[in-house]
Amino acid sequence: MEGTRRRSTKSIHDHKLVDHDESSAVIGPKASDALPLPLYITNALFFTVFFSVVYFLLTRWREKIRNSTPLHLLTLSEIAAIFAFFTSFIYMLGFFGIDFVQSLILRPSPDVWAAHDDEEDEEDLLKEDACKVPCGQALDCTAPPPQKLTVDPIVVVPSPPLKPKAVDEVPFPTTLTEEDEEIINSVVAGKTPSYSLESKLGDCKRAAAIRREALQRITSKSLSGLPLEGFDYESILGQCCEMPVGYVQIPVGIAGPLLLDGKEYSVPMATTEGCLVASTNRGCKAIHLCGGATSVLLRDAMTRAPVVRFGTAKRAAQLKLYLEDPANFEVVSTAFNKSSRFGRLQNIKCALAGKNLYMRFSCGTGDAMGMNMVSKGVQNVLDFVRNDFPDMDVIGISGNYCSDKKPAAVNWIEGRGKSVVCEAIIKGDVVRKVLKTNVNTLVELNMLKNLTGSAMAGALGGFNAHASNIVSAVFIATGQDPAQNVESSHCITMMEPLNGGEDLHVSVTMPSIEVGTVGGGTQLASQSACLNLLGVKGACRETPGANARLLATIVAGSVLAGELSLMSAIAAGQLVQSHMQYNRANKDVAKVSS
Repeated sequence: MEGTRRRSTKSIHDHKLVDHDESSAVIGPKASDALPLPLYITNALFFTVFFSVVYFLLTRWREKIRNSTPLHLLTLSEIAAIFAFFTSFIYMLGFFGIDFVQSLILRPSPDVWAAHDDEEDEEDLLKEDACKVPCGQALDCTAPPPQKLTVDPIVVVPSPPLKPKAVDEVPFPTTLTEEDEEIINSVVAGKTPSYSLESKLGDCKRAAAIRREALQRITSKSLSGLPLEGFDYESILGQCCEMPVGYVQIPVGIAGPLLLDGKEYSVPMATTEGCLVASTNRGCKAIHLCGGATSVLLRDAMTRAPVVRFGTAKRAAQLKLYLEDPANFEVVSTAFNKSSRFGRLQNIKCALAGKNLYMRFSCGTGDAMGMNMVSKGVQNVLDFVRNDFPDMDVIGISGNYCSDKKPAAVNWIEGRGKSVVCEAIIKGDVVRKVLKTNVNTLVELNMLKNLTGSAMAGALGGFNAHASNIVSAVFIATGQDPAQNVESSHCITMMEPLNGGEDLHVSVTMPSIEVGTVGGGTQLASQSACLNLLGVKGACRETPGANARLLATIVAGSVLAGELSLMSAIAAGQLVQSHMQYNRANKDVAKVSS
């Protein structure tokens, strides 16, 4: 046994000598032999430099992103760091990489030899090892192995992220003319204002494309996901959106038919919230099965409230009394109405705060939403009363007593735009079979959630489940001002049992729905198509304002359907389950449909 161990040790020692000699004789000096320091010290040095430089560059890029500094602007320290990055990276691919690969091929691990603690002689050990490690192939330059393991550091160049990622892979237009490049460079340099491109070029689409490309170069950020083609940019010039660079796509779903006042309407809803259209559609079905809903228009008046100041509160009160005196209404309304064929003053309500006077003008605006119309009329009145009140100081054409795009009690109480009530009677069997709940549960939930719960929260006009969901979706689809969703979503939902608790009476009261069928975004192709689907596109020639009023009642009817369905889902405990099914990405169409 001792002889065996001595023979094995000797074989190992001798083989190590042969391995070293043969490697030196055939291959010659290694790449690492040219280094002034030992290989392990050199490797440690270059590893330290490499990771230090990477950390420095990442830190600098993060600071630039936070400060909105272009990434391609480099300081001397960053240039030096990039050079050090290249140097250390090439070294690790070159010197260290080659030596490492050579060590794998030509230098068998001592652990391999130590594992052969048997009674084979020296020649058998060498023969067995030759089968495991193909040294002959590695030493034969004329017959390289099938899989090349060595890497040429000169041919393979690393690609570190030294520059920002290139913007749009396919920019628009695909080929820029020299003139376009000249204008883009001028915009980037700040010599040509971006907002002046339309007037300078006379081509709205080309102006949008050039502005888009200039923006990408300035920010080093891609807009490849934002569509540019397929939009009429001339249609928004001067009235809808300034300095366009594309447009956002929002899917439009259809809920309905909504049976309202004896007519059916397919309601377009633009939304990115899953389950919303499906839920509203279920409410429309329940209403339709029970004979439909009915609506009542209570008021139709847009408001604007300027704020003026006098030297004394007494003087401000004098103007208040003058404007609210019925004897002066005719002369004041004549001044107001002269700016529009459709704007007709209805009333003036004033409020005093010290020597400051807030005057809330209400007027009909036909089929337009009417903000600009009422503002022009207000300006006419201010010019008129200045003759008798020359000491009046006009602080602002709007003093927030209107109140526009803000939750306000004055809109909840007095109304703004169209005030609508919509109601329906839902049969008990429909409640059970379609809505999957019962009348008593719905009535109790409405009282505790929409009424008591909202009161506990100090809600202002928010005594409903999700009226703003439906209002926003219909507003976006039909080209209304989305910001006016704030006051247009004021709603109180009421539910009461009928016929001894067998049937359900449900209603929504919405005092400030602000809509129009002409002007603003209603003229755009997509929004105009949705208005046409509802039969309210443009102005009504027979009865001015009829289309806008009908749109307001459709909005209220859609809210009624949405409230009914969501409350039923909550009562039946289906809210989470439905959102998991419809509000999550799911490619299985059959599963979603079920």
